[in-house]
Amino acid sequence: MTRARWIVAGVVVLAIAGAIAWWHFSGRESTDDAQIDGHIVPVSPRVGGTVQAVKVADNQFVDAGTLLVLLDPRDYEVAVERARADLAEAEASAQAARTTVPVTSTSTASQVSTAESDTGTAQARVRSAQAGLRDAQAKEKKTEQDLARIKTLLAKDEVSQQEYDDAALAAESARTTREAAQAAVREAEGGVASAAARLAQARTAPQQVGIMRARAASAEAKVVQARAMLAQAQLELDYATVKAPARGYVSKKSVEVGQVVQAGQPLLAIVPLDDLWVTANFKESQLRKIRPGQSAVVSVDAYGGRRYRAHVDSISPATGARFSLLPPENASGNYVKVVQRVPVKILFEKGQDSEHVLRPGMSVVPTVFVK
Repeated sequence: MTRARWIVAGVVVLAIAGAIAWWHFSGRESTDDAQIDGHIVPVSPRVGGTVQAVKVADNQFVDAGTLLVLLDPRDYEVAVERARADLAEAEASAQAARTTVPVTSTSTASQVSTAESDTGTAQARVRSAQAGLRDAQAKEKKTEQDLARIKTLLAKDEVSQQEYDDAALAAESARTTREAAQAAVREAEGGVASAAARLAQARTAPQQVGIMRARAASAEAKVVQARAMLAQAQLELDYATVKAPARGYVSKKSVEVGQVVQAGQPLLAIVPLDDLWVTANFKESQLRKIRPGQSAVVSVDAYGGRRYRAHVDSISPATGARFSLLPPENASGNYVKVVQRVPVKILFEKGQDSEHVLRPGMSVVPTVFVK
C-alpha cells in the first residue's frame, strides 16, 4: 500500500512538473536562426585621383570627421585658381557693363537733343537759302529786262556801248548769283536730310539702352555662373580629403598609397557598434503570439551564452524567402510545403555593451517572452 502511494505521489509530482514546464515554455518563443546586425557604412571618394596618403588601418576606431584617405589635390587646386580667375574676369565685365548703361542713357539723350537742334538749324538754313534764291531770281529777271531795253536803245544809238556792256555784265552777274543761290538751297536741303537721319538714329536710344541693359544682365548672369563654378571647384578640392562619415571601426580597407581611384569606388567601410540589433528568423508558426514591445533575452554564442536584455521592435512584412534572389514559385507544379521563416527585429536594451564586444554577424539565440 505504501508502494502504491509513492507511485501516485510520483505521478502527481511529474504531472505538476510537466504542467509547470508547459506553462513556462509556452510563454516564450526561441530560435537559433538569428544573428546580430548593424549598420555598415561604405566609404567612397566623390572625386577621382591618385591616393597620396592613407591615415587609418584595419580595425582602427575612428570618430566622425576623422581623415581617412588623402587624394592628390594639385589638379583640383589648379581648377580652383582657374575658376577664381574666371570669376574675377566676369565681375570686371559686369562692372563695365553696369557703368555703360547710365553712360549710354545720358549720351543717347544728349544725341537726341543735339539732333533735334541740328534739324531745326538745317531747316532754317533751307528757308534762308530759298529766300536768297528768290531774291537772286528777282534780280536776275530785272537785269535781263534792263539788258533787253538797253539793247533796243543801243540799236537806236540812244545809249552808249559802255552802258550796254554794263547791263550785260550785270545780267551775267545776276545769273551767277541765282545759280549760287540754287546750289545753296540744294546744300541746305541735303543738310536737312542728314540732320533727319541723325535724329532718326538718335531716337533709337531706348533700344540702345535696352541692349546695354541686356548685356549688363548677361554679364551678371556670367558672374553667378562663375561663382557656381568656383564653388564646384572648391567642393571637388574638399572632396579630395576623404573623411569618416560616422563613428566606428575601420573594416574592409582596400585602398593603398599610389592607387588611382575613381569616384564612387569602395575604399573601406566604417562599422558603428553603438547601434546593433538582432535579426531573428522565427518560423511562421511561432509568430502567433509575438508582438512588438515584448521583452526578450538574447544569448550570444561567442561568449558562452552570455545573456543580454532586449525587446521586440518590429516584424518583417514578408518572409525571408520573398526577399531572396530566387523566390519560390509554388505554382510550378513541384510544390513542397516548407515552413517559412519571418525576420523579427529585436533591439538590445541600452547600456549593456559599453565595451563593444558585440559584432554584426555573430550567432545568437533570442528568446521572446510572449506572456
